[in-house]
Amino acid sequence: METVIEIRNIAKRYHLGEGARMYGSFREVLSRPFRRSAPKNADGVRKPVDSFWALKDVSLDVQKGDTIGVIGSNGAGKSTLLKIISRITDPSSGHIKVRGRIGSLLEVGTGFHPELTGRENIYLNGAILGMRKTEIDANFDAITGFAGIGAFLDTPVKRYSSGMYVRLAFSIAAHLDPEILIVDEVLAVGDVAFQKKCLGKMAEACSRARTVLFVSHNLAAVENICNRGIVLHRGEVAFDGKSKDAINFYLHDLEDNSAVRQSHIVDLSNSPNRVPKYHPHLKRLELFDENDRPLRGDVPTGSRLKAVVYFNLETPCKTFDASVAFDTLGGQRICTAHSAYEPDRIHEERTGEQVFVCEIPSLPLVPGEYKIHVGLDISSDEVDWVEDATRLTVTRSDFYGTGVVPTKGVFLMPNRWELEPAREEVAI
Repeated sequence: METVIEIRNIAKRYHLGEGARMYGSFREVLSRPFRRSAPKNADGVRKPVDSFWALKDVSLDVQKGDTIGVIGSNGAGKSTLLKIISRITDPSSGHIKVRGRIGSLLEVGTGFHPELTGRENIYLNGAILGMRKTEIDANFDAITGFAGIGAFLDTPVKRYSSGMYVRLAFSIAAHLDPEILIVDEVLAVGDVAFQKKCLGKMAEACSRARTVLFVSHNLAAVENICNRGIVLHRGEVAFDGKSKDAINFYLHDLEDNSAVRQSHIVDLSNSPNRVPKYHPHLKRLELFDENDRPLRGDVPTGSRLKAVVYFNLETPCKTFDASVAFDTLGGQRICTAHSAYEPDRIHEERTGEQVFVCEIPSLPLVPGEYKIHVGLDISSDEVDWVEDATRLTVTRSDFYGTGVVPTKGVFLMPNRWELEPAREEVAI
């Protein structure tokens, strides 16, 4: 395999505060040597300059035809890495070698001149990418058709909406046939239909042995189109491997993945959210992911979830059931998993500590945050109920195999569509 991007020991430091180096006009740069280099404190001693390392000692090899998803929390260094690869900014240390023409879409409308029309910006961006006018002419209709801005082609882009901006910017970057396509969070703007077109275009680039680097918080899209995933954490490479393994690492194994790391064990005995009239029969709830590991972070939509309910029967009883219910934060009931729905349920007299294990093969909830309630019935009467026992955050995954997950509604419904063959019109 041919190595098209070689990154060795890249680091990037930014200065913060008053002592930070500012990049301004040519006039300001010329006058800078005559200015005071750094502010001083009351004793006349120069204040130290605070700094922040966005990247630390990053080394990577990117092979021709790789489709790499770069994921990580905000501030992990993802965009900084792409800007260095695109040569928009220089590293503080280390070196990088790029073999091939790069097409970059790092921010909405990057490289657009607001006073120029969409047509003029197509030629401007093409020239920036090193394309000849004949090459741009050959792709012009495909660019405008993909972007869907035909009626506004001769309108200054300063009057475009953010959706029109990103459609045109992505279309230019994708159609001018770069050997390396770099995309940063383009799917954050635009409707579902456009997002699917973008994913299809990136998949098409991959099929032509083009190289794609893709930064996104849309883990479904990363799983769908990327064959390799890189997880950045605090400016360092925390994981490099298959895209699905990278997503699992990011969601479950990465320390400090979220601001609050909840335990997978929920104490129900002393919960303040128990309905006051009930005696605490419910003891605790434990949650596990699809690999039977303790669930301490988020769960991807469509993945397996296991809930283990511990409870106590104070007197011998033969008919008892437990339930786990899911609500939106607004209080709308989505669904309830109940042991009474189990067709192979064993009924036998028991007393003392008991455990019910609930297996949910595929959690169909739309990405978002949900309340989990836990209940216990004895002889078909509710005897314990803990409202809002814990919260569950559901993240995007490739539920439909398209890289696109809807955000409206409350659950994902498996469905298949087929277009019938075109029918011939019969004259009457």
